[in-house]
Amino acid sequence: MTNAASLPGQPRGGVIGGPATDRAVCVLAPNPSAMTLDGTNTWIVAEPDSDLAVVIDPGPLDDSHLENVIATAERAGKRIGLTLLTHGHPDHAEGAARFAELTRTRVRALDPELRLGDEGLGQGDVITTGGLELRVVPTPGHTADSLSFHLPADAAVLTGDTVLGRGTTVVAHPDGRLGDYLDSLRRLRSLTVDDGVGTVLPGHGPVLNDARGAVEYYLAHRANRLAQVETAVESGHRAPSEVVAHVYADVDRSLWPAAELSVRAQLDYLREHGLI
Repeated sequence: MTNAASLPGQPRGGVIGGPATDRAVCVLAPNPSAMTLDGTNTWIVAEPDSDLAVVIDPGPLDDSHLENVIATAERAGKRIGLTLLTHGHPDHAEGAARFAELTRTRVRALDPELRLGDEGLGQGDVITTGGLELRVVPTPGHTADSLSFHLPADAAVLTGDTVLGRGTTVVAHPDGRLGDYLDSLRRLRSLTVDDGVGTVLPGHGPVLNDARGAVEYYLAHRANRLAQVETAVESGHRAPSEVVAHVYADVDRSLWPAAELSVRAQLDYLREHGLI
């Protein structure tokens, strides 16, 4: 899902988890790995004076974590009124059905297979549970069903795996597509420029206090990787595994299988645009 490199965007220091903005609290799932960083960030989002909260990405199927999310909300005087998913990868969504059972809530997602209830999510949708305003922002690319959620009152955006608090995101070929991902990054950049979004609440890693800097770094990073892949192909490295060994030589080998997914997406993009 990510490589190990740090990125600009002023990562917030301290322990990951706990209050992040006036309306958003992170509960860190106990599933750390090279691919999930410190673990999955499960977000509880609510208006300060409301007794209803929305949970975004319950995370893995781990009852202790799911119960901790519920208990965290209850300690703040809130009950869970709705569950949302940024996308369907198991580290974000596997626990959703169990969480819905525990909280008696609906699950809303872009992918119909992940929903519990009649309502999905799509561009232009606004969630208003408990007076909260969350605007749905389609951000495909990491996966076809990836969404972000704009939280205007906190000038923040919850990005799932589209932008991480540390490292960079894998475009998960063949479901993920690089052209879509670049468009999604530009959409997020527009939120930082036109709507004043300054904070990224990511699906993994620390909160980022410079949303625009983080998104612009991602765009520059993708452009640089594309150029490297194009050069590698021109030098005779045709197979995706050969390109990975050439371009990602400085990346931990345990991440090469994930890097190969991104390389396949990059090769598709270059072919579609007649560049190789």
